[in-house]
Amino acid sequence: MRLLMIYADRFAYRTALKTVDSVPDRDEQREFTDVLVGFIHLERADEDDPGGVETKLVKNLKWAARKNGTRRILLHSFAHLAETKASPELARQVLAGAQRRLAGAGYQADQTPFGYFLDLTLVAPGRPSARIFKAL
Repeated sequence: MRLLMIYADRFAYRTALKTVDSVPDRDEQREFTDVLVGFIHLERADEDDPGGVETKLVKNLKWAARKNGTRRILLHSFAHLAETKASPELARQVLAGAQRRLAGAGYQADQTPFGYFLDLTLVAPGRPSARIFKAL
């Protein structure tokens, strides 16, 4: 798994282009403030241990959220950080599990629409803890 975490003063998206046929059609836009956005790329090797991958994802997101003083976390499937990709089914499963676990731990956890390219707006502060990359 590759994980790019960006703390944003403001993050907004709008659905632009559907890329996975099996997901429902959506015309959606949302905006978040004071949020940690996790750009998450699941790799083919992650299919061997989805539970362990989910645990690592949750731990790293909670750690980065604490470093940035926020309880808001947005999960974004972002299959552009490595050469191999896990199946869309595994990605959806891991993201849904992570969202449940984060919410259970008291975080406001949301997901961007899976299977879409999004128009994005990102406003992030210029400090080291606002941008963290992990290869897990």
